[in-house]
Amino acid sequence: MAADSVLKVVFEHDGVFVHPSDDEDGVDQDLLVSGSLRILDKDAEILVEFRPLEDAVDPSNMLCAGKDSSSVVEWNQCLERSQSQQLLESQHSYETEWDMVNAVTFRKKTCNNGEGSLNHSHERSRSTFSVSISDLRSITVKEEGWTFLLLQLKDASVSLPPLHFHQGGSREFLDNLRRFALLTESPDDDMCLLVSTPNRALSQSFENLLDDNNFGFVNKFKRDPYVTTLGGFSKVTNYIFDVLRGSEEQQQRPPEEVADLLGEVIPGLEINHQEEPGFEVITRIDLGSRPQVSRQEPLTAEDWTKHQDGEGRMVETSLLKQNIFKGGLCHAVRKEAWKFLLGYFPWESSLEDRKVLQRAKTDEYFRMKLQWKSVSEEQERRNSRLRDYRSLIEKDVNRTDRTNRFYEGIDNPGLVLLHDILMTYCMYDFDLGYVQGMSDLLSPILFVMENEVDAFWCFVAFMDQMHQNFEEQMQGMKLQLIHLSALLRLLDLSFWNYLESQDSGYLYFCFRWLLIRFKRELSFQDVLRLWEVMWTGLPCQNFHLLVCCAILDSEKQKIMEENYGFNEILKHINELSMKLDIEEILQKAEGICLQIQNCKKTKTPPAEQVEQREVDAEQRRYFQRKSKFNK
Repeated sequence: MAADSVLKVVFEHDGVFVHPSDDEDGVDQDLLVSGSLRILDKDAEILVEFRPLEDAVDPSNMLCAGKDSSSVVEWNQCLERSQSQQLLESQHSYETEWDMVNAVTFRKKTCNNGEGSLNHSHERSRSTFSVSISDLRSITVKEEGWTFLLLQLKDASVSLPPLHFHQGGSREFLDNLRRFALLTESPDDDMCLLVSTPNRALSQSFENLLDDNNFGFVNKFKRDPYVTTLGGFSKVTNYIFDVLRGSEEQQQRPPEEVADLLGEVIPGLEINHQEEPGFEVITRIDLGSRPQVSRQEPLTAEDWTKHQDGEGRMVETSLLKQNIFKGGLCHAVRKEAWKFLLGYFPWESSLEDRKVLQRAKTDEYFRMKLQWKSVSEEQERRNSRLRDYRSLIEKDVNRTDRTNRFYEGIDNPGLVLLHDILMTYCMYDFDLGYVQGMSDLLSPILFVMENEVDAFWCFVAFMDQMHQNFEEQMQGMKLQLIHLSALLRLLDLSFWNYLESQDSGYLYFCFRWLLIRFKRELSFQDVLRLWEVMWTGLPCQNFHLLVCCAILDSEKQKIMEENYGFNEILKHINELSMKLDIEEILQKAEGICLQIQNCKKTKTPPAEQVEQREVDAEQRRYFQRKSKFNK
């Protein structure tokens, strides 16, 4: 009869987290251990089981196809149930029609007690538990921006780790548990549910009502220590000096282009250009005091849902963007919210509209992917451009965020996805193709999306913003460095003059900041926070320049007091990597913006004079520095 024993999964929810320490106050989401919570029917006994992700998935067995196979990965990541789940299931069922290029997948792997990856930590093993509901005494429901449950056993000597539902699902778990146990409110604590187990006959009466679908969701939310060094941009960084030393004809740009861009960053900036060199005087001399600003808590999944109507359209988007700017997003919301912030999903679109859009975008993506995957080796030998792109992508992918567990290890599916998305982007944008640094922009997006198609189109939207940074002439980089110099000069003339005196007026040490939006300066989680804040477009499109100024403002005292020269400044800025506090930086950047907006005007010349004076002054300083550099 033992052979007839069946283990039936009656409920499963991935995206449940436990904290590896005993201190549950101030839980840091980055330290949570992700896992799967299940209700099991085993030989007429109902069990509640939690198994950390590493105990359920062996990274060495994630790739189900050879290295030369295609790499469309079905990341069945758990979303909020209801609308989000229906959308995901629809998308996955449609993507199976592309099985001709779908050869890599994540699969759940059963793991016996005591077995698993060699890298499993003691904490994760300790987090695994399986208990009978007849052994449960109570379940306490608590709220701290998200719901977490405390399961107490009748045996008080044994404790279970709290279960954190950052991605929702606590209500569904309790509803399913009620099929097999009676949950009654404690007379002493209305947040505590007392568990009493009815007989098997009552449980059996519900058995046929249960949905036996196996959603197979895999949650890849893990902590990222993310440590990196200065290198990685040999081709780009070697090219920057040639760019800055370009011919004078190349540096000329339409006055309206500079004026418009400066106007976005510094509304009403006025510079009086004197005939004598070196006497450009900012007419706005009183910036006033810098306002104190505060940050908010990240936007929760519940807050996000409140901004959706019955058809899934986003409402009160201005307020929503303001809240995101002030506090960012909790990780559970990012997968959906980033699609809107980047423009992949229109804000006014309904849920049905987005399903139609994703279906069309899935078709378009795989058609482009087939273009490069169908190129034979013989064809590629005669296509040096494609061959060079592939070679460069392979090199960059193998060194992109390898300390992040999402990309670590040999034959990691995350690396396969990075490679395939970047190769497909070469088909999408033939003119640009691939340039070093683009893998850094894709990595966080893929980490959040956990879906090849969605990650690609979000990356396309981000590259639309960053395109000029990677063009051969690097016009976007040159403009940003010029505008950053003008902005710093307005905010702190003495510091700007000091940098100028140390041959650092180019602010070339900010080059990497601008090129990949601080990707290598901040921890991985801080990069996610900064990018989503900047994508709101608040308080201006060039908020990243204010972020640069905020960092420099924090470092100016040390640079000037220590009398740093050219080399020391460069070394000091590079050593700031992974040491910056993103919330402090965002606070200061917003304060700088308010300071500029509130500053007093002492003189208001005609608008066209302001534009021309600004262009003339900045270009004169630029060429003076260029001549000095060439000497």
